[in-house]
Amino acid sequence: MNSNDTIDAHYSSHDLSANQFDSAEWAKAHPVKIDHYWSGKAATPERSAEARILWSNDAIYVRYVCHQAEPLVVNPKPQTEKKTLGLWDRDVCEIFLAPDLQVPERYFEFEAAPTGEWIDLAIHTMPDKRDTDWEFHSGMTAAARVEKERVTIAMRIPWDHWIHKPQQGERWRANLFRCVGSGPTRGYLAWRPTHAPEPAFHVPAAFGWLRFG
Repeated sequence: MNSNDTIDAHYSSHDLSANQFDSAEWAKAHPVKIDHYWSGKAATPERSAEARILWSNDAIYVRYVCHQAEPLVVNPKPQTEKKTLGLWDRDVCEIFLAPDLQVPERYFEFEAAPTGEWIDLAIHTMPDKRDTDWEFHSGMTAAARVEKERVTIAMRIPWDHWIHKPQQGERWRANLFRCVGSGPTRGYLAWRPTHAPEPAFHVPAAFGWLRFG
């Protein structure tokens, strides 16, 4: 492992809610730059984002602070009571988590949008197909704050029998993404570029490491 492929998740003794964007705990977390497209090409600074990850005895938390120099691409009639299918077609931040190092092809996908909409999915990627559990329910919550040329998005994902509470020092496979814009200039940004022929995030072999400190 090296610092370019590993995120250190800082342990917090506090259980945060998704909308605690300005908690002092975030300053203790390792900043992760999301500033390249899936292809490996550098993205413009106006589209880059920074993510930080915390964990506690109750949950894992991820916060994105995104530059937003272009109009938002969001659902005109958002709802946050249940998961929003097709969220990935608009502006969104995502995290993929693979807790089982023996089977990184089985992972969990979490997304949140500037509207506060969210989706959680259980994925199994195979050479010839990808199985998605659309009924997967993690109990995640999400929140967002839109400011001038900046969007902050956060998620809280509680531990359960699917996503177990890790031990200190445990490592998972993971990746972070951001989708922004629309049409031919739409951007698909990745912390660890997947280098797929076309925009694609579902490439477990490209995942980096998440280390619980």
